[in-house]
Amino acid sequence: MNIQADYHVHTSFSGDCNIAPRIMIERALSLGLTHLCLTDHMDYDYTDGDLCFEFDPKVYFEQLLSLKEEFADRIDLRIGIELGLQPYLTKKHHNLIFSYPFDFVIGSVHLVNGKDPYYPVFFEGRKESTAYEEYFECCIQNLESYSNFDTFGHLDYIVRYGPNKNKYYSFERYQKYIDGILRRLIRYNIGLEVNTGGYKYGLDTTNPCREIILRYRELGGTIITFGSDAHDPKYLTYEFEKAAELVRSCGFHSYYIFKGRKPVELPL
Repeated sequence: MNIQADYHVHTSFSGDCNIAPRIMIERALSLGLTHLCLTDHMDYDYTDGDLCFEFDPKVYFEQLLSLKEEFADRIDLRIGIELGLQPYLTKKHHNLIFSYPFDFVIGSVHLVNGKDPYYPVFFEGRKESTAYEEYFECCIQNLESYSNFDTFGHLDYIVRYGPNKNKYYSFERYQKYIDGILRRLIRYNIGLEVNTGGYKYGLDTTNPCREIILRYRELGGTIITFGSDAHDPKYLTYEFEKAAELVRSCGFHSYYIFKGRKPVELPL
């Protein structure tokens, strides 16, 4: 496998996962991975649904640092986090990220003006395209508010849950928003995550889609990270070979992992 690192993985520290970190690490070893970054959810003020997406970072580091030491001679384990971006959370995110020595920080938009498109009610009573536009506008608002993270998680994530998914969705239809997002990522030196969860959700592509990855490169973007978004060991490195082929077809020849928030380039 060309990609030796999965940099978007959840464990029981995430509210929507019950898999112990050790199990994910052991699964990564069985797959021959050389690098793994656990990136559990920290979505402050998540009220849409009955799950809590917050964890105690002190306990998180205690457990993961112990596992990092235990597996040090077998895999390069890194400690990351997935921030659920909302524009008013800037100070809270800043305080968290500068209080603990994270290796890698994903910034993701899960809530669109306080509502999660995972739930069908988000789309009720309006056009699917209007909902998609609101999501992309929200991404821009978040990037204007906070940019201290390393990669943007699963851009165009919303199409996983739309009534028609990506049947009528295209980069061109939303380009004026997406270009604004990509230009900001490049300006702030934030990477673009290629998230293979889209394959799991039946999109037959990554999040974001190929056209967005290609456009990122055209605009001068260079930092690609790969993540399975696994909440179950069976989805670790899910469809990474297909994703690697897609990214190469967009003109990229490398991808990145992070150590102490610093990017490290690896061949693709």
